[in-house]
Amino acid sequence: QVQLVESGGGSVQAGGSLRLSCARSRSTYPSDCMAWFRQAPGKEREGLATILTGSGGTIYADSVEGRFTISRDNAKNTVYLQMNSLRPEDTAMYYCAARLQSGCSSHYLEDPGWFNYWGQGTQVTVSS
Repeated sequence: QVQLVESGGGSVQAGGSLRLSCARSRSTYPSDCMAWFRQAPGKEREGLATILTGSGGTIYADSVEGRFTISRDNAKNTVYLQMNSLRPEDTAMYYCAARLQSGCSSHYLEDPGWFNYWGQGTQVTVSS
């Protein structure tokens, strides 16, 4: 079992930045896949980025590539999402997810069902 706890959400004006954190309850395996998703009211959960905990290899959704950066600090059992140039359409609940000892693949971002463990979410609100 893995518990995930997100933090760092808040309200920001368009063009601003936020950094989200996801703390894991235990250490990682090199082939664990960590991800960030978001869900706006009335919309499906959208995959944003994945990171392989061992190599640090990343995959991004087209909607956020170049603006968002996923990273990890294995010593702290924490994954981050740096979000820059935020837009009102980025307003959503942001979730951290984990899939253990599986590697990462781009199609994992297409279906939240690939991930076994989820945090409770952190709200991000971007005003114009």
